[in-house]
Amino acid sequence: MGEPLYPALYQINTRVWLTELGRALKRPATLDDIPDGELDRFAAMGFDWIWFLSVWQTGPAGKRVSRAEPGWRREFEETLPDLREGDIGGSGFAISGYTVNAELGGDAALARLRERLRARGLRLMLDFVPNHTALDHPWVDEHPEYYVPGTELDLARAPHNYTWVKGARGDRLLAHGRDPYFPGWPDTLQLDYANPATQEAMIGELLRISRQCDGVRCDMAMLVLPDVFERSWGRRAPLFWPGAIRRVREQVPLFRFMAEVYWDLEWTMLQQGFDDAYDKRLYDRLRQGEARPVRAHLAAGLDYQQRLARFLENHDEPRAAASFAPGQHQAAAILTYLSPGLRFFHQGQFEGRKKRISPHLVRAPLEASDAALQQFYERLLAVLRQPVLRQGAWRLLDCAPAWEGNWTWDCFIAAIWMEADGRRRMIAVNYAGHQSQCYVRLPLSELQSGMVRLEDVMGAARFDRDGSDLVSRGLYLDMPAWGYHVFEMIAL
Repeated sequence: MGEPLYPALYQINTRVWLTELGRALKRPATLDDIPDGELDRFAAMGFDWIWFLSVWQTGPAGKRVSRAEPGWRREFEETLPDLREGDIGGSGFAISGYTVNAELGGDAALARLRERLRARGLRLMLDFVPNHTALDHPWVDEHPEYYVPGTELDLARAPHNYTWVKGARGDRLLAHGRDPYFPGWPDTLQLDYANPATQEAMIGELLRISRQCDGVRCDMAMLVLPDVFERSWGRRAPLFWPGAIRRVREQVPLFRFMAEVYWDLEWTMLQQGFDDAYDKRLYDRLRQGEARPVRAHLAAGLDYQQRLARFLENHDEPRAAASFAPGQHQAAAILTYLSPGLRFFHQGQFEGRKKRISPHLVRAPLEASDAALQQFYERLLAVLRQPVLRQGAWRLLDCAPAWEGNWTWDCFIAAIWMEADGRRRMIAVNYAGHQSQCYVRLPLSELQSGMVRLEDVMGAARFDRDGSDLVSRGLYLDMPAWGYHVFEMIAL
């Protein structure tokens, strides 16, 4: 059986997890020490993809900068009050080479892990960082022309964006990697996409990676778009992604590309060949806590929505349990993961972890689990394993006032999933901090001939309703703050 239309992905902080495993083993752990039982559990939970964050080589220069940068160190100490030097492994995005970190077991251990995943029907996703490399990448000596150079004037104007680098051919002033709105990342060097040789070299890296995994999450993928690159560096770069993706798929036809992307450039990245693009806009609107912007977002065309990666947290964002109040968290999860698109979950999310772990760190603090939240996610994952939610057709539903002058109808978001065999799941969420009422219109003419039972697969609610009334007037709902239903609809 092929991959579902709407797969589920689980992101793992690899180095942190191996540190925890090593503590139990009383020795350093590698990818070979990941228990088969855990991989079995991921498959049983319904995941299709496992993204192992930060498996590539990080050089000594990255560790040195991470440990010395005052602002970063303050963040690390807030996360780990008992911070030790060894906890700072260097950023997983300051990559000195696309070979698996020797401390994790090297390329051979990754290959064995991939085979274990495949045996369970799981696909492996890894990182690709197109914008920059580490300070001590071999290209600094071998191909300094691959990087954006700087001048003494550049250094004087923006000292945080440039650095002197010692190389085999002498010292060079090179740019740090950055996006146009923030200072440079001091543990990186900016690749020059205006140089065709740089682009060809990065395609070579992608081809090498494509032999080690089944897909890549491309870090800040929009930074190498011609317009963005020119805005950042004052030089025009040829298109990179369409050619790079085509070259990889000539070798590995089903290789998956997921773009981390912001600034409303999601559709641009999808048009250039990406399978999935981060849906940061939905996340931001859910954080605002108002239903209308969320509903407007979900009204976009299905050809767009079904290619978005929907999440409530990841390694860049604050923890969902720290960002959303408990009731709002569950309502936001229902809307996020019961919408069309790739369902993107993050390690620690199910347990209600509240401390974000920087990708520079290899250890996490000990935190208590939230039993109620764990039970919620267990129920939600069980629902998401149902075929209608993985392969079915999705449609946003209209809501109407329960009576004249009742404005709370505007706080509802409702949708329905359907399969050709008649299976249906209806989702309704009162995305507000107060009680609300509405009618949800169900434009399903086949319901008119009899009674319909609605059983909430996420709760205890159960209603029997006349089908013709559901079609003509709609389903009446009176729901508490942040309330939700996921109804199985059964014709009686």
